[in-house]
Amino acid sequence: MLYEDRIRRERPEMSKSFSRLADFLLDSYVEAAFMTASELAHALNLDAATVVRFSQFLGYSGFPELQREIRSRVKADLLIRPKQAQDPDSAPGIAAIAMHELSVALEQTRISLDTEALEKLAELMGQVRRTVVLAEGPAQPTAYSLVHYLEQGGFPVYIARSGIADLARTVNTATPQDLLLAMEVVGQSAYIARALAEAQAKGIPTAALVGASSLASARAANIVLAAQAHQSLGIGIITIESIVYALAQVLRWRFAERFAGTEQSIVELMNRIQQPFE
Repeated sequence: MLYEDRIRRERPEMSKSFSRLADFLLDSYVEAAFMTASELAHALNLDAATVVRFSQFLGYSGFPELQREIRSRVKADLLIRPKQAQDPDSAPGIAAIAMHELSVALEQTRISLDTEALEKLAELMGQVRRTVVLAEGPAQPTAYSLVHYLEQGGFPVYIARSGIADLARTVNTATPQDLLLAMEVVGQSAYIARALAEAQAKGIPTAALVGASSLASARAANIVLAAQAHQSLGIGIITIESIVYALAQVLRWRFAERFAGTEQSIVELMNRIQQPFE
């Protein structure tokens, strides 16, 4: 049994110290492969004896035996898998091609991203009463990512339902103090662009985060953030997600004080919620 499997199997029975070690070895195994037991313990603010006991807990004689297995994993990553990936008619080869396509698409999006529009949208989000997201089906997961980021900074945000009646209600109840943000990967929802146009007629600020500049919602919005168009829906979703991440980082930079205060409040509230209810 590999060390990753042993860790996952024993994880529920681990102490807090062992859990910290387990997470580090799963997430940062390349670093751990070149650390001594003392260096690993120091990095996690533990003592070296804890590292030894952890190794024995997993069934190894000590940390050197565990580390040899970790180094085998690193060797496979650096030498064996790249050689396997040279065969395009194999799972490693197909995975390598997919990752290359994705890296190219992300690089193209990075180069073409309108950072002036990015900063303008972040500034607007800090001014409006709330951000209302209009998302087509493939963009729904990314819309929830945006909600997560905005809520961390205390920005009011709402995802509107995508039916025609729901979009009409959303536009009807919105005011010029709101921002309507369309999120589309491939333009599957024909009504979102029209909803933006109706919002503009009411003087409501609009923006679009799209998988291609040619989508209708991009033509209907005041501010546009567009990825490079790609024939793959999967890559389109990921490039949209990358723009949302970049937007979140700009928001954190521009409104650092809001994120710091809200995140601390959330942590404190989490701690209170975890207390037994009497």
